[in-house]
Amino acid sequence: MDPNAEDQPIAVARANISKLHNAVQLLRRVYFLTSRGTREAAVVPVDLGELVQEVGGADTAVAILKAHLNQNES
Repeated sequence: MDPNAEDQPIAVARANISKLHNAVQLLRRVYFLTSRGTREAAVVPVDLGELVQEVGGADTAVAILKAHLNQNES
């Protein structure tokens, strides 16, 4: 596992779950799990995951962030 690569093949992540966990927990890294080069899921620090839940889930969090980014571009 290359800890500097944000994209991690699922099989590699599975084989290195402890390293992945430590990098997310201690270094606050975000990793994307890929299948055949396509991002399928993300592994994020727990506080970010809890905030996503708090606002109503991933779709709501994405809408909030997109609106915020669009507002800052104007």
